[in-house]
Amino acid sequence: MSTAVSSVAVGGAPLTPAQVLAVARDGAHVFLGEETRKAVRHGRERVDSLARGEVPAYGVSTGFGALATRHIAPELRARLQRSLIRSHAAGAGPEVESEVVRALMLLRLRTLASGNTGVQPVTVDTLAGLLNAKITPVVHEYGSLGCSGDLAPLSHVALALMGEGKVRDASGELKEADEALTDAGIAPVELGAKEGLALINGTDGMLGMLVMACVDLERLLKVADVTAAMSVEALLGTDRVFAAELQALRPHPGQAASAGNLRALLADSPVVASHRGPDCNRVQDAYSLRCAPQVAGAARDTLSHALMVAGRELDSVIDNPVVLDDGRVESNGNFHGAPVAYVLDFLAVAVADVASIAERRTDRMLDVSRSHGLPAFLADDPGVDSGHMIAQYTQAAIVSELKRLAVPASVDSIPSSAMQEDHVSMGWAAARKLRRAVDGLTNVLAVELLTAARALDLRSPLEPAPATGAVRNLVREKVAGPGPDRYLAPEIAAVAELVADGSVVEAAESVTPLA
Repeated sequence: MSTAVSSVAVGGAPLTPAQVLAVARDGAHVFLGEETRKAVRHGRERVDSLARGEVPAYGVSTGFGALATRHIAPELRARLQRSLIRSHAAGAGPEVESEVVRALMLLRLRTLASGNTGVQPVTVDTLAGLLNAKITPVVHEYGSLGCSGDLAPLSHVALALMGEGKVRDASGELKEADEALTDAGIAPVELGAKEGLALINGTDGMLGMLVMACVDLERLLKVADVTAAMSVEALLGTDRVFAAELQALRPHPGQAASAGNLRALLADSPVVASHRGPDCNRVQDAYSLRCAPQVAGAARDTLSHALMVAGRELDSVIDNPVVLDDGRVESNGNFHGAPVAYVLDFLAVAVADVASIAERRTDRMLDVSRSHGLPAFLADDPGVDSGHMIAQYTQAAIVSELKRLAVPASVDSIPSSAMQEDHVSMGWAAARKLRRAVDGLTNVLAVELLTAARALDLRSPLEPAPATGAVRNLVREKVAGPGPDRYLAPEIAAVAELVADGSVVEAAESVTPLA
């Protein structure tokens, strides 16, 4: 869904997740204010002063990493910067998605615009120019260890600033960077002292992916409450376990929010009311129904922690060395991606568990021995028709992969740079697998939604609650109701699109607000 942000000021105040998405996904324009430009000029003056001095300064008058002991003569320093970018643009594998590269570019631009990196004003303007021209450097899947930042991915962006390497233009056409820059009226940058390091020494790729995953998961966790509520109705479950006084006995905020959503979604449900009387002999629902707010709530709390970390990172300046406000230039370790890598891994664990419990609810609706009167596999003519049998297989396959993707990347470390960089975060890898996990959860929830909508139709003449009924009706705009077996893959894809674009949440919230 569009963030409805048309332009974003870079520099000064921290960026918000909405602003990151506006630039990364919606192509919002970026601009720099005069105070930001003043800070950039001030930082550059300090680096120029160091470059003229006799005292060695890392990355200004020395080599990099394990080669930092070599003093670089002034006449070789422009070559030093070019060599750094060319040698570090060593990614491999498939292209990374455009939105990831644009997020990476924006977040690096924000750090450069702080003035604490000491880059030339023209470098900042050129990077902003690439974003506004929608020129996207080709960045590859593999190459970052998450320390010193996302070196290879950022180097491919810096290479494009120099007019080298491959890019995608605004139409998506693959071009040589110099050709695309010429077409857009942008001159390549001649990098000065320290600028190579400043362009590549950051956690921007993993942070951009974290921000986008957090925004996506905020929506998906609401969808998980919607699909859980529909499954509760379809399986003739009770809503009494979601009562506020029961949830208050365990005061986790995420659990309270999820349970509150379930109460709102199930309010005034004729299906739930139909079996609330003394004749109901089921005193407890299965865990996948009864414990839905405990699982989804724990995921919500994990997401809250991740958003807190993302907010801190969006207010950070990541570079090494860094130009301090008093003019000193100091080495540091802020480029280490551990804070971001950990929460990327935490979220992958939460995603796997939310998908796992959703798959279990789907399976119950298909099992004639546990579905309380629904036909086997929700088939029109069980035996002749298979219904949603294989849709659950698809869910199970995805959930199995999500469990593998939940294995932390951040616990691994392979030393590099001749043991100078002897402990790394693997945060980029954690981010890449989380993106795949978010896509998997989208499809798992789509299958539960498709199945629950069919099951609710099969409960007719009983009707679902107004909120869940609105979602069921939305599904019916894209997918026909129960009947003989049909080609199912397009139906799953259509419902997955409703999950991904926010339509499911909008339909539910047309009746009741969701937390």
